[in-house]
Parts: sequence; structure tokens; C-alpha cells
Amino acid sequence: QVQLVESGGGLVQPGGSLRLSCVTSGFTSDSNAIAWFRQAPGKEREGVSCITPSDGSTYYADSVKGRFTISRDSAKNTVYLQMNYLKPEDTAVYYCATSVAGFGLSPFPYDYWGQGTQVTVSS
Repeated sequence: QVQLVESGGGLVQPGGSLRLSCVTSGFTSDSNAIAWFRQAPGKEREGVSCITPSDGSTYYADSVKGRFTISRDSAKNTVYLQMNYLKPEDTAVYYCATSVAGFGLSPFPYDYWGQGTQVTVSS
């Protein structure tokens, strides 16, 4: 049974940092593409970053390039999203998701999703 469980969200001031974790089970985290998405109230779900299964290539939305870093610890079946220099516009529920057959920043290829973790950036 495939499961993804996010954690690490919270309230942080602008300019601060958070590290989100996505613990996976039911598959090995380096066998599938894994991505982070976010959804703010009243907005569509947005792809933030993904990491590919083959060579661990990483991709980022323009809005987070240079501030967010995705990484994978295969021994722990965990994917991380390090978020630095956070802005109020980063406020959203963050989800991790996995795809067997595709990758990228569109929600379309992703088959399984976690329940989400809230990130609020506010002073």
C-alpha cells in the first residue's frame, strides 16, 4: 500500500526557513518520481519541485528557484524540501506526491498524494 506522509510545516516569519519531510512507504523512494506541490486558498494546485527516480535530477518552479531545495534520503525513504528565504506568498498547504510513469511539475502524472502540511509565512 503506497503512502506518503508530510511533516514539518508551521508558522514562520518572512525570510525564515522550514524543512518539509515526506516519508514514503509501499515503494522505495528512489524508484518513483516524487514532487512537492502547494495549494493556497482560492488558487490552483501548483507544482513546486520534483526529483526523478533515475538520476535524481531536480526541477523547480520559477517562483522558488534559488530558495527551495529538494533532496532524497533513500535509506530513510524520505524526500525533503528545504525552504529558505520564505515569503508570505509561499503560504499554502504543501503536498508530496509520487508518480510511477512520469515526472514534472504538473499534477497530471502523479498517482498518490499525501495529506498535506500547512506552511504559513507571516510576521
